Parts: sequence; structure tokens; C-alpha cells
Amino acid sequence: MAATADDMGAVLREARRNVFLLTFAQALLGVVGPISFAVGGVAGHQLLGEDKSLATAPLTGFNVGLAVGVVLAATLSRLVGRRLAFIGGAVIAALGGLIAAAALFGDNFWLFTFGLAVLGSSSGFTQKLRFAAADASPSFYKPKAISWILGGGIISAILGPQIVIFAGDYFAPISFAGAFVALLPVCLAAIVFFVPLRLPDLKSATGLHATAPVRPLREIVGNHRFLTGMICGISAYALMTFMMTGAPVAMVVGCGFSTDLATLGIQWHVLAMFGPSFATGWLIARFGAERIVACGFVLLLACAAIAHMGVALWNFWGALVLLGLGWNFAFIGSTAIVAQSYRPHEADKVQGFHDIMLFSTVASASFASGKVLSAYGWDVLNAVVWPVAGICLVLLFALMRRNKRGPA
Repeated sequence: MAATADDMGAVLREARRNVFLLTFAQALLGVVGPISFAVGGVAGHQLLGEDKSLATAPLTGFNVGLAVGVVLAATLSRLVGRRLAFIGGAVIAALGGLIAAAALFGDNFWLFTFGLAVLGSSSGFTQKLRFAAADASPSFYKPKAISWILGGGIISAILGPQIVIFAGDYFAPISFAGAFVALLPVCLAAIVFFVPLRLPDLKSATGLHATAPVRPLREIVGNHRFLTGMICGISAYALMTFMMTGAPVAMVVGCGFSTDLATLGIQWHVLAMFGPSFATGWLIARFGAERIVACGFVLLLACAAIAHMGVALWNFWGALVLLGLGWNFAFIGSTAIVAQSYRPHEADKVQGFHDIMLFSTVASASFASGKVLSAYGWDVLNAVVWPVAGICLVLLFALMRRNKRGPA
């Protein structure tokens, strides 16, 4: 028994060590998203000629790159192991930053779009850090491990916009180039935390073998619970991207606010996205995923209402904070609903289908944001929230009524 306790103590110490390293790596590499979204649309607007409708195309490139990066991270992890794959992701982030900076120096819109696509692909690797922390931990420590990684995301939400504010104009009059160049030392610092990682080899892990047959994908995705969770999750993520992408452009170009004020708005938004995550899991366990998702969409409706009330600074900042909170509740809760819709041995194909649908829609939303903002303005852009959130609330209430009747 003593030997068993000693072994468990050693496993826990190793898990804590890995989580410590991954948390700091997450805090550093997580700045890629806030930096890209804070200035991507504004920089795109400046690089274009008279037609500004493609201003948010660089952020569409970021989301497309993210979808590709998730697949690339999974492939490299299988081929060379997760530690080397994460190092590769940090190198990709540094390369993307240099490409984006070079595009700004060369006044090249499409090269800038490509640079943000490369940055987006690096974020696909960063998305895997929380799973690596959980996989490297004993079962009782997994929730705490994930919480620490989310804590690293909160640091990113603060650090990323500050990099834009203090380094963005370093190469003035070339705006924003300094923020992307600053990614190079940030990524090198992240690699320092990846080098000493000792992650378990999942290929050699035995685990439990599922005895139930694997259902066809069409049977799983046709399930009422899965469809509701997927539609609500995709809608929440797409609405968040749709408004977050357009907000900095509307603030700087449409209303004359400074880039620093727009960047701070994105900082508060990202903090609201990740800050509640420590409590969201408990709320889902206490009140049920469906109710938490519904609360998330109510918050998104409140976000649209505040945005529609005016274009003062508090309207933009208040809307962005509510947008982040609503996304947190709606997306995490929807993910919990989806996770309850399939068996563990069906996860790979179901998650793959879900992610393809998710990131395809999110990329379309970021592209449409610039088009709608340029053609119709900020009021029409935030008005899109109302019908989408309303449809999702109807689906959620139908699912809750179905749950009360019991399983079919």
C-alpha cells in the first residue's frame, strides 16, 4: 500500500510539473488571438483601397488557419509526439508574426491575410494544451489541471492587448508591425517551457476497450440532443466572432475612437470569455447544461441591446463584455450537451465532424462581418444576434421539455 501511495505521489508531482509548464506556455502563446483580433480588421481596412468590404478577410484567414491547425496539430502529435508538435506550433506562430509584419511594411493586404492564417494555424496547436494537461494527470486532478490552463488564458487576455498598445507603433509610421514582431521573443519564451515537458505516450496507453458497437455518424448527428448542442454551440461561436471582428473597425473607423481604446475593449472581451470558466463547470453541474446555455444566449441578446442603444465608448465596451460572458456560458454549455450525445469510442469521428462544421461557420461569420459592416453599418451587424439567439432559445426549450418526458 505504501508503494502504491508513493507511486501516486510521484505521478501527481509529475502532473503538477507538466501543468505548470503548460500553463506558462498557454499564457504566452495565447496572446496570438487577442493581438490578431484587436488589430486584424483595422489593419486590413488601412491596407485596402476604396473598397473596404474585405477589411475583416485577414480574420477570416485566421479562423480558416485555426481549422487547419487543429488537424495539423493532431497529425504531428501522432507522428512526432506532442512535445515536439507544440514546439512546432510555437515556431509556426513566430513565422506567422514575421509574415504579418512584413506584409504591413510592404503594404500588402493579401500577404497580411496569409500571415494571419499562419497565426491562426498556430492557435490550433494552442487549443490542444488543455487536453495535454488533462491527459498527463490522474483522473482526480484533471479538472484542476484544465483550470490552470484556463488561468493561463486569462493572462493572455491581458498580455496580448498590452503588447499591441506598447509595441504596435514601435516601427512608426508603420502601424501595428511592432506587435507582430514582438511575437518572435514571446514564441521563443514559450519553447523554453515546452522543452522540459514529459508527457505520457498515449499510443502505448491501454485504457478500456469499448464493447458497444460504433454507431454510424448519421445516427449520432441525427440525435435531437446532439443537433441542439451543435447548433447552439456553433451559433454562439459564430455570433461572438461576427461581433468581435467588426467591433474594432466600427470603433476606430466608424466612430473615431483610438486604436488603444478598441484594443482595451477586446482585452475586456477576452477576459469575459475565459474569466468565468472556473465557475461555469460548477454551474452546469448545479443547474444543467441547457439552462446555462439559455442564460448565455440571454446575455448575447443583452449585448445586442446595449450595442444598439448608441455608439459611446461604454456601449462598445459593455457589449463586448456581455458578448464574452454570453459566449462562455453558451459555448461551454453546448459542448457539454454534445459530449453527452456520443460514446467515448465514437469521439474521434463525432468531434471531427463537429469541428469542421464549427470552424467553417466561424470563418464565414468573420468574413461576413466586414461585408455587413461596410454595406449596412454597426446597427445591422449587431441586429443579427436577435433572430439567431431566438432560434437557439426555442431549440433549448424544446430539448428541456423533451428531457422532462424522459428518454425515448
